[in-house]
Parts: sequence; C-alpha cells; structure tokens
Amino acid sequence: MASILDEYEDSQNTRQSVQQHSRLSTANIGITHSGFVNVRLEEEKPIFNKQRIDFTPPEKINHLAVCSNQLCMSLGKDTLLRIDLAKPDQPNQIELGRKDESKVHKLFLDPTGSHLLISLSTSECLYLNRNTQKVRSLSRWRGHLIESVGWNKLLGSETNTGPILVGTSQGIIFEAEISATEGSLFNTNPDQYFRQVHSLEEDGKPAPVCCLEVERGLENKYFIIATTRKRLFQFVGKVAEGSEQQGFSSIFSQNQDLLPSFQEFPANMGYSEITFYTSKLRTSPKAFAWMMGNGVLYGQLDYVRPDSLLSDVQVWEYTADIDLSINKPISIVLTQFHFLLLLHDRVKAICTLNGQVVYEDVFPDKFGALKKMIKDPVGGLVWIYTERAVFRYHVQREARDVWQMYMSMNKFDLAKEYCRDRPECMDMVLAKEAEHCFQNKRYLESAKCYALTQNYFEEIALKFIEAKQEEALKEFLLKKLNNLKQSERTQITLLVTWLAELYLNRLGQLESDGNSIIFQETREEFRHFLSNPKHKECLFNNRSTIYDLLASHGNVDDMVYFSVVMQDYERVISHYCQHDDYSAALDVLSKHCDQKLFYKFSPVLMQHIPKKVVDAWIQMGKRLDPKKLIPALMNYSQMGSTQQISETIRYMEFCVYELTVTEEAIHNYLLSLYAKYKPESLLWYLEQAGTHASEIHYDLKYALRLCAEHGYLQACVLVYRIMELYEEAVDLALQVDVDLAKSCADLPEDDEELRKKLWLKIARHVVQEEKDVKKAMNCLSSCDLLKIEDILPFFPDFVTIDHFKEAICSSLEEYNQHIEELKQEMEEATESAKRIREDIQEMRNKYGVVDSQEKCAACDFPLLNRPFYLFLCGHMFHYDCLFQEVTPHLTTYRQSRLEELQKKLAATTQSSKSRHRPVPKDEGDTASLGKGSGGTSREQIKSDIDDIIASECVYCGELMIKSIDKPFIDPQKFEEEKSSWL
Repeated sequence: MASILDEYEDSQNTRQSVQQHSRLSTANIGITHSGFVNVRLEEEKPIFNKQRIDFTPPEKINHLAVCSNQLCMSLGKDTLLRIDLAKPDQPNQIELGRKDESKVHKLFLDPTGSHLLISLSTSECLYLNRNTQKVRSLSRWRGHLIESVGWNKLLGSETNTGPILVGTSQGIIFEAEISATEGSLFNTNPDQYFRQVHSLEEDGKPAPVCCLEVERGLENKYFIIATTRKRLFQFVGKVAEGSEQQGFSSIFSQNQDLLPSFQEFPANMGYSEITFYTSKLRTSPKAFAWMMGNGVLYGQLDYVRPDSLLSDVQVWEYTADIDLSINKPISIVLTQFHFLLLLHDRVKAICTLNGQVVYEDVFPDKFGALKKMIKDPVGGLVWIYTERAVFRYHVQREARDVWQMYMSMNKFDLAKEYCRDRPECMDMVLAKEAEHCFQNKRYLESAKCYALTQNYFEEIALKFIEAKQEEALKEFLLKKLNNLKQSERTQITLLVTWLAELYLNRLGQLESDGNSIIFQETREEFRHFLSNPKHKECLFNNRSTIYDLLASHGNVDDMVYFSVVMQDYERVISHYCQHDDYSAALDVLSKHCDQKLFYKFSPVLMQHIPKKVVDAWIQMGKRLDPKKLIPALMNYSQMGSTQQISETIRYMEFCVYELTVTEEAIHNYLLSLYAKYKPESLLWYLEQAGTHASEIHYDLKYALRLCAEHGYLQACVLVYRIMELYEEAVDLALQVDVDLAKSCADLPEDDEELRKKLWLKIARHVVQEEKDVKKAMNCLSSCDLLKIEDILPFFPDFVTIDHFKEAICSSLEEYNQHIEELKQEMEEATESAKRIREDIQEMRNKYGVVDSQEKCAACDFPLLNRPFYLFLCGHMFHYDCLFQEVTPHLTTYRQSRLEELQKKLAATTQSSKSRHRPVPKDEGDTASLGKGSGGTSREQIKSDIDDIIASECVYCGELMIKSIDKPFIDPQKFEEEKSSWL
C-alpha cells in the first residue's frame, strides 16, 4: 500500500480541498432564518478522493489504458503488463518481441476490455486479445500511425470487434474489423478488412484525427464525432436495419455531397481530446467536453435534433495559470457535473454548471511529470499515471452541492431535484425561490414556496400584509395549514380562524363592488374550505367562533351552509322558522331524520303546515316515538283548526293500524279523539281492538268513563263486556236493545248460575217493562237454563194459563225424557258390573302347563328346581333370577320398598319356624292363636312382592322399553369389567 509519506501528502491535499470546498459553500449561501440546524457529525469526504496505487513498476510507464476493470500498461521498450482489477494480485506480463527501435505510441482498449490495439511509432499496429498471450501484427494497418479508434459498442464482443473506425496522423479515417478467432489456412490475420472511408483536413492540409466516437440514436440513426487539432466534425446518417455488420461507409457516403458539419476554433496546441459522460452502463452518452486550443467546449448531446448532436454548448476558457506555450493541458475527463483537466503537475476540476474551479490537486515532483488521465467508463474511476506511479480518483456523491449552484442560477426546479433527500437544503432552496418570486411580484408563487419552508411564520405573514397582498397571504395560510399535523391543534385553530376572517373580508369587498362572477367563485372556495374534512374537527370545536365571525359580517347564507356542514341542523331549522320558511325547515328535518329535532320543532310546524308535517312523520315511520309527539298534538287539537285535528287523527290511526303501536297512551288519545270529533269510528275501533282484556291496549276504565260522559251507551256495553262485568252490561244493554242484552247474557259460558241470573233479568225486563208475554216465552227458548217455573213469578196474577200451556207441556215432557234417560243408565251400569265379575272368576281359574325340561329364561337352568314365575307371554323365571333382573330397573323408592318387604318376609319365616318347635302345653294355645294372623300377613307380603317384581314380564313389559337407553355395563363397574377381559 501507500507509504506513510504518501498518505500524509494525500491527507494534506484532501484537507485543503475540503477547506476550499467549504469556503465555496459558505460563499454561495447567504440565507438565514431556516428552521434547520446544519450539524455535521464527521468531516465530509471530498468529491474527488485520490489514492496512490501500491505498485512500483520495474520499468518506466509509457502508456496506460483501462476499461471494464481491465488495466493495460506499456513498460519500458518491449513489455506489456495486463492486470484484472478484480484480481490485482495476478498480473500478466507479455513481451512484445520487438527488436527494432520502435516504441509504443498509444494504447487503445475497447469498452469490453477484450481487445487491445498497440500503436507503434514505426506506423505499425499490434493486436492482443484478453484471452490469449500472443501478440499479433495487423498487416493491413502497416504504414499508418494510429491516433484514435472509434469502437463499435453495439456489435463488439469478446472475440470480435465488429466494424470500427480508425483515425491516423494523416487525417484518414479507416473502417476495419478484427476477429480474435484463428482464420482459415490462407487467412491467418486477425484484421478482416481495412478500408478508407473518409479524410479530414485543416486549412487545406491533412490533419491528424485526434479522437473518434460512434454512437447510435433512434431509428437506426448513427452519429460519428471526429476531432482534429482545431475542428470538431459531425457525421449523421441512417443504416438500414439488419445491415449494421456492413459498416459505416454508407454514413460517410451520405455526407459526401455536403460539407461535413464541424466547429472550428482558431488556437492550435498541436492536439485535442474529447471525452463523454454516460450516466448508466450500456446507454448513450449524455454530455461531452472537448479540450482544444481555445479552452474546453462542453455541452449536452441531443439525439433528436436533426442538424447537430451538440446542444447547450459553452466554452470554458483556460485560466491565467494555463499557458499553452509552457503549461499545456494534457488530458480531460468528464463526470456528471465536472470536467477534470490534467496539467503536468496538477489536476483541476471545473464545474460545468458555473465554470468555477472547485478542486485543484497538486502532485509532488518526486513522482515525475503527469503523463495521462483516463476514465474507466464502466467502473467510473479516474486513473492518472506518471513514469513511476499510478493514481486513481474515486468520485463520491458528486451531486451533493449541485443544488447550491442551481439555486444561485435561479434554476430552482433543478436545485430541488438534487436535494430531495436533504430537507435542510430543500428548505434553503424553497426560501430562496420564495424570496425571488416575492421580489419579482409573483406573490402567489412566493406564498406557495414560503409555506413549505421553516422560516418564521410571523415574518412571512407580515411581509404579505405590508405588501397588501391578501390573496397571497391566504394562499400562504392555506398551504401552511395543509402541511400541519393533526396533533398541532393550536396552530390549526389559529390558521382556520384567520382564513375564515380573510375569506369573509374578501366576500364582503366583492359583494360591495358588484363583481358577481368572482364573488361566486370565492364563495365556492370558502365553502369548500368550510367543508374540508381535514379541518372538520377544528371547525367543530371552534364553531361558536366561526358563527360569531359569520354573524358579524352578516353572512346568513354561509352561516346556514356552515351549520349544515357541522350538522348543526337545529340552528338551520331555527333560522328557517324565524323567517317563516316552514317548508324549508321541514325539508331539512326530513332530509337528516334527526328524531330529537322532530320532537322539538314539530309543535311549531304542526301549527302552520300540519299536512306536510304528518306526511313527514309517516315517512319516518318507526324511527319516531309517537308518544313524544302527543303533547304538541294535544295542544293544537284543542285549540287548532279542523285540518289540524283531522291530521292528528290521521297520524294516530297510522300509528295504531300501520305501525301496530301498543302503548296505552297512544290508544287512549285516539279513543278520546274519536269520542270528541269522530264518533262514527269509535264503536268500530272498540270492536276491532279485541274482546278480551289481554288483547286491549287502551285503558278500559278511561274508555268507559269517556263513553259514559259522551252518552255512547252501546260503546259502554262493549267495554263492560270486555271487563267481564256482565250484569252491568246487561243492565245497560236493556236500555238500548234487548237483543244486545241477550248477546251479553250468553257470554259467561262457564258460570251457569250467572247466565241464568242474567237471563232472568232480561225476562223480568220483558215481562215487567215491555209486558210482552211472547218475548218472555222466546227467552225460554233462547236459554236452556230457564224453566217456566223460573219466570212465572214475574207475571201478574191476572194472566191466564192459556199463555203458558205450551211451555208447561214442554217442560213436563222434558222431565219425563230425563227420567227415562236415568233408567237407561242404571240398566247399563248393572250389566257392566255383571260382566266384570265374570271376568274375575275366569282369571282365577286360568292355568298354564310347565314341562319338566323347561329352563329359566335368565339363568338357563331347569325351571322346576326352585320356585318360579310363569307369564302369559311364555317367559318363565326362577324367583331369585327374576328378582335380580327386575331390581336394577326399579326406582329408588320401589327398591327400598322391596328391601323392606324382604326383611318382613324373612321375619315371618323365622317366626314360623319357631312355632314348629315343641312348646310347653300351656303355651300351645297362645301359639295356635297367632298362626292365622301370621299366615295372613306372610301371604300379603308375598303378594306385595309379586306386585313389584312380577307385575309384568321383565323381557316384554314396560321395564324393558324404559331400559333401552341404559348401557349394558354399569359405568361405575366399567373399568373393573374391562380389566377382567384383559
């Protein structure tokens, strides 16, 4: 690596360049009041960072070429050194094998780094491919001193160069092609062909072709740039698609009839050099720089222009320290924003944006004079060499300070483009742009830029106020407001209030001036501001302030609009009601469907537009609570017009019949309206409301009192019937109609005594009040509970029996028929008892035959070995087997009962055994006395046991059906049973 002394010198040069760069930066920046603080945590590296290569050549370095990380250098007289920069520790040294006095004139390396051309001073040319060690002579090229090569970037490959252009010292341009593959037996030369296509002149004499560049544009259009010492030539032409392999001769033939386009400068320093900048690999160059006698011509390359490839051309004249007679520039390299000039002892970097020297690096004398500077177009590194040392420059973040230069040139869009990721620089550019626009009286643009900066808000606002630019101030405040975060509530509140005041001032001014068009545009803008959802929270929290501002300016229309935006419909409706625009108020209510507002404003609206209000209520349907509308309805139904009353009834009917409201207050109110204003509907309402108290939704007592007050007797009867006050209903119905009373008397169907009492009331009324014997007889036929003897006391003494003859005869016939029916029932009962006795006797004599080979259905052992049971179904069980089968299926109570009977049976058995033992004579009578009672008790116990376990077959009876959902193995004994099977 580099020695300690070299590193010290490099650091000194770096420090000087950084200091010079910082002086330049501070000189260009004069903007203050930014909200950003520029703090650098570490010293920023320079754009051009030099590094000496740790390489000591064995001989003097004559020439050097580098491309695609392939470095080739000519050492001494006959040595060529090749280094793959990806493997720098594996250099490749080749001897040219020249024994004459020829020297290497120039080296040319193609863009792929595969093809190396070695131009010798003896007008010969050698070729070396990257994949071979053999240097081959190009025989067709002999006799020409090669000065420049224009490589074919489109068709070049590792084994073939494709058609290329070659410039000589005599001004001749040749077209050639080189192939690295071995030729045929008769053609072993790598050069496929070598033919002249053009020649260049200066002042009527041949001039050396210093540089050649071939570029392809759009639509197969090719551009060829060739330079001599004072001239820059351009050749433009199209190559037919598919014929690119045929070369460039057609392009030069297209320009033979016309003089080639060129630019010429008077000064001549004996040579010139052109360099290009390509932003991305395998793309066309974007800019150029041509070093010639009068300075450096640089600009952009425009492939669209038909006449010339060069655009935005400028000339940088050499500074005073560059004397062409003593200190000529040697080489030039172009980067994105700089070109580097190589002098014999230093390197200068000039910015292409402003032509200023931004970097200068002086090399110490110990390395010797600088010979050449080359840029690797692929790697981007810049290489410089002397006879004894090689240096390279890393170009780092070249665009870091470009924004300052664009800013100083007032090219603010470009300045912002190059500081997008640096907010502190962007802030300075925006501040400078805003100030520039303000000075040029472009106030709206200035406001937009100021709003994006971190400059003091008060200072900027005062600038616009002093300049009386309210529109610009408004624009500034709007932009500032949009850039604020939601958490900055205080700032948002300030700006929103200020903007509202500015809008209102502007609207008032335009209205007084009579400018209707601008007034409407401004109003729409103001309303858009009020309805902006981004500011909705702030406007809502400060709506009282906005209302005060709107009221102070007398802006009623916008106040209504703002109320709608804030969903403050109460204020809107109040406004319409105050101005007697009730229809508009109802429209707002209907549109937004706010129940609370309906309850609040319905009384006022009902007074003026009852039909529309009721229509709106009906449209709202179940969203409104009718009970909360009753106070307003009752108020205006009492003191209002006929229309209000009829609309009230219409809405109540809608609630009851359409919405099926069941609240008692609603039904009571409708009932009162019917009683007062629409009696013809009262009875129909009561009838359809239901006949049972559980179906009724109105207050029965209230309905009864209401009907009684208005004298609707039939309605009262109906209410009494529902209340099941049948006596009162019949009493009141007799005042209206006897048939109505009869219908009431039949209602208590389950209470015959009450029915009879009610019919007696009707009969008494008919006999005593109406004195109609025929009707009284009809009562007997209508009610089967009344007999002639029940109504006889109601008749006067003078009534003859002829009126009752038929009734009395009918009554006697009924008695006789009843007696006959009783006789028939007694005979049938006697016959049934006789049959039952016969069935019992038959069952006692029934028996079954059991074979000696029969087995128990449970244990499969012979049946006759032990006591057993025989069932009608044919199943037979031992007593103990049946006991075991039945017991698990019994209920807990019956199991305990069975255990108790078992114990009693065992006790009686024990006592029976004791009686069979010999006893004293005097005790024999006592024992014999207890035999009968003990035997009876034992038989009874056995009978009870049989009733429990043998009431039905365990396999065919109800016990088996009930056990269908029980498991075969008791869950408590499942594990035990399971283990027994293992």
